[in-house]
Amino acid sequence: MRAMEDWNDEQCDDTLTMTTVSQHFFGDDSETPSFSISIIENMKEDYGLFVWPCSVVLAEYIWQHKHRFSGATVVELGAGTSLPGLVAAKLGARVTLTDDSTRLEVLDNMRRVLGLTWGVWDSSIFSLQPTIILGADVLYDSKAFDNLFATVTFLLRNSPGSTFITSYHNRSGHHLIEFLMGKWGLKCLKLLDGFSFLPPDKASLLSGNIQLAEIGLISKDNA
Repeated sequence: MRAMEDWNDEQCDDTLTMTTVSQHFFGDDSETPSFSISIIENMKEDYGLFVWPCSVVLAEYIWQHKHRFSGATVVELGAGTSLPGLVAAKLGARVTLTDDSTRLEVLDNMRRVLGLTWGVWDSSIFSLQPTIILGADVLYDSKAFDNLFATVTFLLRNSPGSTFITSYHNRSGHHLIEFLMGKWGLKCLKLLDGFSFLPPDKASLLSGNIQLAEIGLISKDNA
């Protein structure tokens, strides 16, 4: 019996050691940040409960373009730990966080959340009219690209003039991304090296070939 209790204690300790809290600071002066956000991360769970580098890049971009987010209506796709959406909310945006409706462990980690599975047309998506759509590292699984762009296109059409801002690792699937953007009538409005605008203290903690893109609908005049 004692051995079983010890084993249970070890399992509990192991679970506790896999949970950590990361601090993320935002401000024009690194010495006196305007605000910070604490994220509880679970290293033992699925990838949705970890703050990936693309989230840090997108969150910093949002901070540096704070004027665009004050009063904006924002939807974050594949939010996971929701760092970009939380920054947007701090800046005065009305934010809806969404993630795959089948990933309950991620949804449970988010306080105000909408289950939204890409490419699935249930009632949850029809009420969304964002002026800005966010997605950090949502271009990681090529099998999901088509459903992602279908969802993004619907949201852009549902709210004319809106923009999709995404940060992603530049992997070998960029040709598929270009093809699907053409298929769904999308165009790249802006493309940046993710490290080009990061403060040095944040850039030093990240690695990889990360890009940030702003994507919109191709206008009928340009079609």
